Amino acid sequence: MLGYQIKHHGGRDALEWGELRQRPPGPGEVLVRVRACALNHLDLWVRNGVEGHNFPLPLVPGSEISGLVEKTGNGVTDCRPGDSVLLAPGLACGVCEKCLAGAEMLCRHFGILGETQDGGYAEFITVPRRNILPHPRGLSFVESAAIPLTFLTAWHMLVSRASLQRFEDVLIHAAGSGVSSAAIQVARVLGARRIIVTAGSDAKLEKARSLGATHAINYQTTDFVEAVRGIVGKKGVEVVVDHVGGETFERSLELLTWGGRVVLCGATSGAEATLNLRPIFFKSLSILGSTMGSLGELRHLLRLFDAEDLRPVVDRTFPLIEAPQAQDYLEQRRQFGKIVLIAGDPDQALAVPRP
Repeated sequence: MLGYQIKHHGGRDALEWGELRQRPPGPGEVLVRVRACALNHLDLWVRNGVEGHNFPLPLVPGSEISGLVEKTGNGVTDCRPGDSVLLAPGLACGVCEKCLAGAEMLCRHFGILGETQDGGYAEFITVPRRNILPHPRGLSFVESAAIPLTFLTAWHMLVSRASLQRFEDVLIHAAGSGVSSAAIQVARVLGARRIIVTAGSDAKLEKARSLGATHAINYQTTDFVEAVRGIVGKKGVEVVVDHVGGETFERSLELLTWGGRVVLCGATSGAEATLNLRPIFFKSLSILGSTMGSLGELRHLLRLFDAEDLRPVVDRTFPLIEAPQAQDYLEQRRQFGKIVLIAGDPDQALAVPRP
């Protein structure tokens, strides 16, 4: 099969195109023909390398994948070749205490497709049967690939970690990103009172409003702290969603009300911050880390897509062979929503598969 592999960390040239070994499905596994694979900042971290972290190179990146069942291994009897499927990106042992409690993202062996095991920047991928999910009704392969990691991350951040309640106010940074465009919709479904977003362009802010944002702030032209205070007053917001990190984290804490929560799933602008600890204990603030979510949460999310309460947001597609150009586009922060690679025939990837 053809695809991209990272053999050593570096820039876009670290993505090497060529013939890759297609691993046949073993017992309890499924071979999937990739139709679409969405990009994430995780792909850039895997390519560039992260200080102090060892990725299992050589590695095929790509975490959010939709496609067709090509072949099943021994013991797999409940899916057949030709079935349209969406892949859950999380990998876990399935038998430890955390897994059995439905918190597999806390499993000591937790991993992610495209990070700890080969992902979707290729024509085929082999995964455990538990990672095979039914394809959401009414969505194309491209649209469904924009769901699993992004929406699961946003849901877990707002529901399981920050416990966003109806009529609470939430501030969501970097509205054009995949996670934030998902978080806007999740906050709307949960009944947030005011959904305040930041972005670096008015065009992105307008799109954020179409997803449910009630207030939009251009951080390039406006001090977002002053702007948020102008909206909510001295009270502050109950929840802040942040994956930007250094640029915004310290100032976001200033905006939290008593008992407020800031939840982080990344730090795209820098991983270091200086904190004044006094407000944290005086105001009973919570700083919450969040990575991915559970398989049960993802299955629940798919029902919301079937009910059309949520919808994927796709900015642009690239053919698989243009993955380096797609990563450039992601690094430039030009997108609103998801960037998706198409493997094979574009018409098939953009089509809605039959139930």
